[in-house]
Amino acid sequence: MADTQSDPRSDLIFITQVRSVIGAQQGQRRTLRALGLRGIRQTVTQRNRPEIRGMLAKVAHLVEVRESDDAQPLGLEPGQEPVSSDS
Repeated sequence: MADTQSDPRSDLIFITQVRSVIGAQQGQRRTLRALGLRGIRQTVTQRNRPEIRGMLAKVAHLVEVRESDDAQPLGLEPGQEPVSSDS
């Protein structure tokens, strides 16, 4: 029987705020706060879940998303959800 439990580190994504919230819509500011981001160049780690991917789609132009610390950033367009390389 295959091991159904995956490595917990593989379920994580690293989110870095790369643009200011000045001029952003109030909902986008609140989304960044909900993700745990408080300022430019701050990085947080979140689980790669549908709720988080939806939030990232709303603020894709303000953040950079990586699947691991040393990985290349995922190139997201506004409104585009991050897709795992596993799928």
